[in-house]
Amino acid sequence: MSIGKKIRHKSEAAGGAVKKTTGQALGNERMEAEGARGQTKGQSKQVGDKLRQAGDKLKHAIKH
Repeated sequence: MSIGKKIRHKSEAAGGAVKKTTGQALGNERMEAEGARGQTKGQSKQVGDKLRQAGDKLKHAIKH
C-alpha cells in the first residue's frame, strides 16, 4: 500500500476527531455526529488496509 493512502486515511480519522470535538465544545450535535462518522470511516479504512497487508503477507508466505 502506498504511503499516500496511509496518510489520507489517518488524516481523515484525525479530521473527524477534530470535527467531533469541536461539535461537542459548541454543543452542535450534527457537527459532532458528522465528525464521529468521519473518524470511524478513516479508522475502518486503516483496518481494511492492515487486513489487506496481512493477507498479502500470508499469500507470500504460502507461495514460498
